[in-house]
Amino acid sequence: MQPYWATHFMLPGQEHTHAHAVGEALEQARESVAGMVGCDPFEIVFTGGGTEANNLAIRGQLSSAHPQRVQPAGNGHPALSRPPRANSAGNSTANAAGHVLVSELEHDSVIGAASSLQTSGIEMEMIPCQPNGIIDPATVQAILRPNTRLVCLQLANPVLGTLQRVREVADLCHNRGVSVHCDATQAFGKLPVDVSQLRADTVSISGHKFYGPKGSGALYVRRGLHLAPIGYGEPREMGLRPGAENIPAWIGLGAAAYLASRCESEVGDNYSELSDRLINGLRSTLSEEPILLAQHSPRIANTMAIEMPCDAVRIQKAARELVFATAQSSAPPDEMTRSLKAIGRTETQIRRTLRISLGWTTSRDQIDLVVSRIAEACDSVLTR
Repeated sequence: MQPYWATHFMLPGQEHTHAHAVGEALEQARESVAGMVGCDPFEIVFTGGGTEANNLAIRGQLSSAHPQRVQPAGNGHPALSRPPRANSAGNSTANAAGHVLVSELEHDSVIGAASSLQTSGIEMEMIPCQPNGIIDPATVQAILRPNTRLVCLQLANPVLGTLQRVREVADLCHNRGVSVHCDATQAFGKLPVDVSQLRADTVSISGHKFYGPKGSGALYVRRGLHLAPIGYGEPREMGLRPGAENIPAWIGLGAAAYLASRCESEVGDNYSELSDRLINGLRSTLSEEPILLAQHSPRIANTMAIEMPCDAVRIQKAARELVFATAQSSAPPDEMTRSLKAIGRTETQIRRTLRISLGWTTSRDQIDLVVSRIAEACDSVLTR
């Protein structure tokens, strides 16, 4: 990244040899991101992070004055068609603005982007979650409407670690002519992700989730899908993102994607071993056994929500050197609180829950230290 802050400072669209070199480096980064997700480079749009990618995917599809309908095609890729035309009285078989389904587990940027369009007449409906942290595809199918335009379903939950059945939901949605957006930001760097297997129409990527630069991201946009830009200015990134390219960040994103794609399988195996070591260590050390939430559901192994025998915030204060997350008690509820409520946890259970995430460099010795510190903190809290 460093040469692109100073030595190679030009913009790729300028007519200059050095600018052409910058453009080539940017396209190499795009190829690396495309290689990580399993698509063609022209299907990758660089963004300022996962939040921008989610907004572009949702608002870009739902803001369109001419919404598209997805139709299943014989080659395995969905095709596009236009929605029903209005009759002579000006009515349509479906509401012109449309309907969007959003799972209860989604990131604030997904819920916020969809909610913001309600002022334009689009109706947003939440998809309920099962107690095991999984969205049932049958539930999605049951609440689809003739005017449903988009379903938003994340791949991996950043609190519970649960993996959603995106492919099944995408297939049933495409059979009904409905597009699917998948926020997959939490999955990259933890397990291999192939967009051709997900079958979602748009997929969000966030660089810092797999050790790329903060403020870097991308959006996979399936070929043939039209998005409207959500910002205006000099067009960049296939006309979907105005303004100067953030060259250093996107070069760094490409480098991180290249590394992630080479080690995701190995990292996933290491995460499984370390997470088992952590939860088994806590269970053998604490007087009251902790509960690993959604433990029987498909999950990314590095993310654990654990209900402890006492208040998690007090544990956090007693074990100051450890970094883990607890639910925010004040309004509005944070993502952790929303996710735990979605699976039916009570206020008391939520207060006792902490979230622990493992990284690529986490070691067995560090896991043993975490177990020891948490056990000491619990003893301290329970004996006061």
